[in-house]
Amino acid sequence: MKPNRIFFKKSKILPSDKFFRNVLYDKKFGYYTSQMPFGKGGDFITAPKISSIFSEMIAIWIVSSWMTFGKPKNFNIVELGPGDGSLANILLKSFKKFPEFNSIKNMFLLEKSIFLRKVQKKKILDNDVKWINNLNSIKKGPVIFFGNEFFDAIPIKQFKKIKNNIFEKHYSLEKNKNIKEIFIKASPASVKIIKSYKSLKNLKFIEFPQFGLQELKKINKKISKLGGCILMIDYGYLKSNNQNTLQSVMKHKRNSLLDNLGKADITAHVNFALLSEFFKKDGLKVKNVITQKQFLERMGILERARIMSNKMKFREQSDLYLRLKRLLGSNYMGYLFKVIMAYKFNNNNFAGFK
Repeated sequence: MKPNRIFFKKSKILPSDKFFRNVLYDKKFGYYTSQMPFGKGGDFITAPKISSIFSEMIAIWIVSSWMTFGKPKNFNIVELGPGDGSLANILLKSFKKFPEFNSIKNMFLLEKSIFLRKVQKKKILDNDVKWINNLNSIKKGPVIFFGNEFFDAIPIKQFKKIKNNIFEKHYSLEKNKNIKEIFIKASPASVKIIKSYKSLKNLKFIEFPQFGLQELKKINKKISKLGGCILMIDYGYLKSNNQNTLQSVMKHKRNSLLDNLGKADITAHVNFALLSEFFKKDGLKVKNVITQKQFLERMGILERARIMSNKMKFREQSDLYLRLKRLLGSNYMGYLFKVIMAYKFNNNNFAGFK
């Protein structure tokens, strides 16, 4: 087990987002930089690993959006946090069914983990794909950004209101090397930004994705300059109920938040009302947030499953429909996962959204 002090670096007291950023992304000991988190042998399974049919629907949505943009001759796709490369792999295969689109598209994978890049490069054997650390190389548009379970992996700040004061959660490394949760009066800058969002008004417990919004700010700037959109699918809520949503998972089971640091995944639910408000503040148009079930069904996932099942034996059909249930079921990903889309374009006729 790694000693706790590794994740505190120079300071013995850190706000929750900086502490968990060290736990997840430390170059040597971070969770995402030192092991394979995905699949049966990892700690959790994402939608592209459940069934390739999920990724096919995303591919169709991207091609359809390219048509909405007027079939431009230069078109960029950026996957945010590509995981083990499963989604990108199916996207690239699916794009080949649309030769006109396939011949002009530029595919980028925004991945900051050197470890995960190596994993992705073993899986994605396509010379047209470019891995990037930032968005500087994208100079012409339009551009589509896509992220599946991207935002939940970016550490968040947490605050609580006591009477008229706001306090921010920090983690402190004690002399016995144990970690203690403490609350410190929030900075005036933090208080000001929290008060600027209507969706955070009247909350007693506030989760604020400052690092995540900083990343989206760069993306929004590109979209505003070049034209395009961002589509994100993640688990989360439309209305906060003052809940602490930070959670840790290890080997597909719940893990106590401060146990197995660097060995377990740590995520938080996404506040989609806050995201929607943020995009609008930043000058983008936003479609109404919908569930993953609504999005996939509108994209034709049931029809695609029927076509696939016609060529299958009974056991394969059963397996396909069990996987569909996980993607669409109200007790599974169907309702818990939401889909948000923000864009800069005059035409708003995007597939999947009314």
